[in-house]
Amino acid sequence: MIKVLSLDGGGIRGIIPATVLAEIEKRTRKPVAELFDLIAGTSTGGLLALGLTKPGPGGGPEFTAADMVRLYETGGPEIFSRSCWYRIASLGFLAESKYPSEGMRKVYARYFGDARLKEALCDVLVTAYEIELRTPFFFRSRRAREMPEYDFALQDVAFAVTVAPTYFSPYKIDIEDGSRYYALIDGGVYANNPGMCLYAEACKTFPGEDILMLSLGTGQHETVFPYREAKKWGLAGWARPLLNIVFDGVSDTVDYQLRLLLPESANDGPRYYRLQPQLRQASQLDDVSPQNIKRLKMIARKLIEEHSTSLDRLCRRLLHQ
Repeated sequence: MIKVLSLDGGGIRGIIPATVLAEIEKRTRKPVAELFDLIAGTSTGGLLALGLTKPGPGGGPEFTAADMVRLYETGGPEIFSRSCWYRIASLGFLAESKYPSEGMRKVYARYFGDARLKEALCDVLVTAYEIELRTPFFFRSRRAREMPEYDFALQDVAFAVTVAPTYFSPYKIDIEDGSRYYALIDGGVYANNPGMCLYAEACKTFPGEDILMLSLGTGQHETVFPYREAKKWGLAGWARPLLNIVFDGVSDTVDYQLRLLLPESANDGPRYYRLQPQLRQASQLDDVSPQNIKRLKMIARKLIEEHSTSLDRLCRRLLHQ
């Protein structure tokens, strides 16, 4: 049986799946990169996938899931930061992206250094979108090992897959020989839940194998958009709500599809585990306030408590199947 992990996008809310994965590492006493054969991530999920499979000096992963939680706690405020001058120059982010790229660049350089995509400790697939070619773009560690021209620095890959539109500018990533480039944005615009991309990749890479999938969300908004208000919105009014609606709608659709494709096995039980908390209090993907980070960690702990029995069963299967 092939074991695969899907990680949704969601900005700072990535602290939720990171906390769940830290609990899984604690219960299994194994790193995520040893528990799964293939990991897919979008946006913050892509950042998690890359961080958890980056090799360390001893040959194992350099970072635990608990380390990635700390990345969100300390690196999040660096990434989502802007000076007063930038606020003025960007006209309140109407003229430019909401945040400059410098903070993101510093954090990713610090965490990923000179590591390359081909060095990932298990197969990884992370999503982006190419805005000039108008097509989805997938960074695959397997492809990077086979085709040197598609091997990129992990810090560049992390950058390319986390530049959400309106929040950050698109990222230009060059082929090693300088013969061409890709203009990329966050893959959340088409696959905020990369579960179906992961399913297709697993079927292609491991034909005929049974699949056990864990899919981790970053929280489902319960914010209501009243008709009386929404019918008055123009382009400006829809700009930010539309992004949340698209992200949530895509994630829910993929969840529905995977429940049909991976039904429970009569002998082995569930083949598809989806953990997605409800966000009763709005948490924007760039809310890096200490209060919100604390709240997100509490939501993650509650999610773990509510699904503790399922997690125990999943951990046993990850270790023994």
